[in-house]
Amino acid sequence: MNVLLRLLALLTLLSGPVLAVQPDEILPDAGLEARARSLSQKLRCPVCQGENIDDSNAAISRDLRLYVRERLVAGDSDAEVMDNVVDRFGEFVLFEPRATGSNLILWLAGPLMALIGALFGWRFLRTRNIAPPEVSELTPEERRRLDEIMRPRCED
Repeated sequence: MNVLLRLLALLTLLSGPVLAVQPDEILPDAGLEARARSLSQKLRCPVCQGENIDDSNAAISRDLRLYVRERLVAGDSDAEVMDNVVDRFGEFVLFEPRATGSNLILWLAGPLMALIGALFGWRFLRTRNIAPPEVSELTPEERRRLDEIMRPRCED
């Protein structure tokens, strides 16, 4: 039983994350392969949407991985490869959209909302500490009326 548990623990440790990159996709040049892996981490699978193309088993991800490697072998720089991929598939495939054009609104909306929230919070805290206006003493007529209202009534 003890041996079985140890074997199970060993198998669990060895079953780490499995990447979807197939052996036939790996480039012989280690430098180009490292660049391809780096670029693949930045590209989203159009089918899975939550995975990068390096981790996805979808056919389109395989095609994208091969395309990235093809462009690198052709001598393109990393920026040129990313531009070509975006031209073919749109900016949706980028995990980190570029801060240009209409995306600039998305990049600036978060900090702008945080700044507005901080200003409202600061304003709230500043107005909260203002002392309430002083209450004047009751006039004799107001005092008499208050005593009359507060007097217990006994109905028999």
